[in-house]
Amino acid sequence: MPKRGEKRLTMVHAGGHNSPGSNPNPTHMNKFAFGCAVVASIISIIFGYVLMGILNLCALVGSLTAGKTSDVIGRRYTIALSSVIFLVGSVVMGYGPNYAVLMVGRCIAGVGVGFALMIAPVYSAEIASASHRGFLTSLPELCISLGILLGYVSNYCFGKLALKLGWRLMLGLAAIPSMILAFGILKMPESPRWLVMQGRLEEAKKIMVLISNTEEEAEERFRDILAAAEIEEDGAVKAVGRGVWRELVINPTPAVRLILIAALGIHFFEHATGIEAVVLYSPKIFEKAGVTSKDKLLLATVGVGLTKAVLIVIATFLLDKVGRRKLLLTSTGGMVFASTSLAIGLTMVHRFGRLVWALRLSIVSAYTFVAFFSIGLGPITWVYSSEIFPLRLRAQGASIGVAVNRIMNATTITMGGVFFMFAGIAVVAWWFFFFMLPETKGVPLEEIEKLFGGGDARGARDGLEIQAKRVNNKI
Repeated sequence: MPKRGEKRLTMVHAGGHNSPGSNPNPTHMNKFAFGCAVVASIISIIFGYVLMGILNLCALVGSLTAGKTSDVIGRRYTIALSSVIFLVGSVVMGYGPNYAVLMVGRCIAGVGVGFALMIAPVYSAEIASASHRGFLTSLPELCISLGILLGYVSNYCFGKLALKLGWRLMLGLAAIPSMILAFGILKMPESPRWLVMQGRLEEAKKIMVLISNTEEEAEERFRDILAAAEIEEDGAVKAVGRGVWRELVINPTPAVRLILIAALGIHFFEHATGIEAVVLYSPKIFEKAGVTSKDKLLLATVGVGLTKAVLIVIATFLLDKVGRRKLLLTSTGGMVFASTSLAIGLTMVHRFGRLVWALRLSIVSAYTFVAFFSIGLGPITWVYSSEIFPLRLRAQGASIGVAVNRIMNATTITMGGVFFMFAGIAVVAWWFFFFMLPETKGVPLEEIEKLFGGGDARGARDGLEIQAKRVNNKI
């Protein structure tokens, strides 16, 4: 029997019993949900494309503002707002007559990036089914890597033009994805989970039909959302956004406290383990390793971007099959090895000159580091932090995680012997992921809190305690 405030779904369409554009096999990915996630991820291409051009302080402000904004105006309009903000920023950067105007453009674009980094994975997670959430939520990270690769290529192409024209064209082209998103968003629905939190149940039901493969799947997912949204006895829904920071930071439950630590920790370690130093400063690494030709440097740098993109593509297909934890621990372990060998190679080149074996070790280690990062820690950071928060706390919880991400991005140390430090941090990261992050593969969003000891889970912290007991038994 349905609970009070919960209505059974009646979903019959003129064309048959299955939802439009859906596949009757519930194990197949819903095409409509996939299309919506792709559109929502387009904004991430821009972030990767102008990664060095935006101000992280402004991105920090944008990410902290985006959580509350999306709770008030909705996920869909927050995506549209981020696109508009970035469009304005890219136009200002492309046509700015002087340095001051260029800096204003960078700041505006940074705010837009902060919005996009938070809202794209959250929206994708909320429209995806549990069986395909990893794939859809990792699309924004894939688009970031494609944007970085595009930035490398365009830098080479526009670098041959006159200085004023070259950088204006490069920055101005960042407006194109924003315009594509502006049209694509017209077909995007609102997140059904946000609609439920607003009490707009009928609208949420209709959208749930579109993003589910069968009526039964849609009804089951809708009931889970109703239960997680804390429908009150009179049928009203607890107001969104009120007291969220108190529940997240000031007086969280034990489960929410662990969730927040997990989200902040994975964002911290994503950058603290050194990916920025390798990807953004790879030309300097290769130059230090002995690659001095401009063409060879460009080729090596493009190779890094291509490696990152290809491995993230592979990761998107593994996330929902292998699971988050196995990929994350394998990824971090590989980064420890690669970072250590890169540190050894660069140190030997610095002290003893152009040793052939050290040069080769440095180059291979840089590629290996990027590969291990991209198949695990890179995409999983955004997937995991977007799915573990309870519905009521998800947007603003994710925004805090993105804020930590931007802070770490801005303070990353680069080059030389610091890779020994990165290797040590990666070791700490491996243990953090092993003990603090339970597996979420295939678990409905509404049940993930139970993995951290929340909800009605008997015996409290089942997810983490079971894993800890297994480790202790093996020891």
